[in-house]
Amino acid sequence: MTQRREKGSSILRVLDILKTVSLAERGASLPSLIDELDIPKATVHRLVQQMEEAGFLQINLKGNVVPGPAMQEVALGVLSSNEVKIQRQAILQGLAREVDETCGISIPNGTDMLYYDRVQANWPLQVHLPVGSEVPIGCTASGKLYLSLLPKAARERVIRNLPLDKRARNTITDPAELATELERIRAQGFGTDNEEFIDGMVAVSVPVRTGDGELVACLFAHGPVIRCSLDELKSHIPAMQRAANELGQVLDGVKN
Repeated sequence: MTQRREKGSSILRVLDILKTVSLAERGASLPSLIDELDIPKATVHRLVQQMEEAGFLQINLKGNVVPGPAMQEVALGVLSSNEVKIQRQAILQGLAREVDETCGISIPNGTDMLYYDRVQANWPLQVHLPVGSEVPIGCTASGKLYLSLLPKAARERVIRNLPLDKRARNTITDPAELATELERIRAQGFGTDNEEFIDGMVAVSVPVRTGDGELVACLFAHGPVIRCSLDELKSHIPAMQRAANELGQVLDGVKN
């Protein structure tokens, strides 16, 4: 019985560490895990090392503990569960009918945004960006929105090192100009792409947050300029924000 209690205790400690790390905006230091969770120092070091070796945690350049690739796969698996998927798809379908253009969800993946889910409008002319596509973070509506919401020091560091390649007629290739654009996006609360990623395509994006304010994804809508202007897409921002709020509530239901 003693061994079972010890094993159960270790499992709970592992889950407590994973939860604390996942909720920490900039990672959790080892001392903070020890203090917050009231776990012996040697135990925290041992468990973190084991989870790092398994890919669930990793140590960033500041020495803080952050989610590893295996943990990110678990998070994506939760988003893909059937109960969540049917609600997510219903929300996207309702929004696509209202906007009458393709709507979808993207999530950050390094210096790219990953197209996680989408619903196409019923038009013969479509911009073909299937689920699983990775698009640049510096010239897309979702990518620029995500960058704008980073802490200022982190945002400036990314801009300095980001390759700002010319991809379309309006791609912003000057770091100072991009920094100004991100400040504007942060202030207005939604992202825009005015033919910056693909010539002839415009897009808008709003953040998807859980009830505690955690940014989990970006909700986007895009379409060809021969059918809709950027201003027309922007007129649907209130509807997109309502849909984003619903998506956040769905994810809150999973967490709770």
